[in-house]
Amino acid sequence: MSRVCEVTGKKPMKGNLVSHANNKTRRTFQPNLHYRRFWVESEKRWVRLRVSTAGLRRIDKLGIDVVLAEVRARAKAKAKAEASAEAKA
Repeated sequence: MSRVCEVTGKKPMKGNLVSHANNKTRRTFQPNLHYRRFWVESEKRWVRLRVSTAGLRRIDKLGIDVVLAEVRARAKAKAKAEASAEAKA
């Protein structure tokens, strides 16, 4: 499974590891991801998401219902785009 936040879309970044001697080697910066369960009152069920700490703050600020609606809308748009690309090919 890829290391991508389901809420914010954060994913690994590339950069340099710089030593004291200023030698540069490539490295990856991984997002701070956690699996969390959220109780969705409107659906009366738990939803398990892989979220970054920024995603957790966004859920705290906006509420799980709003964030889940955004995630589902993004997934639906992505599926629609893939279907139209498949139809053209």
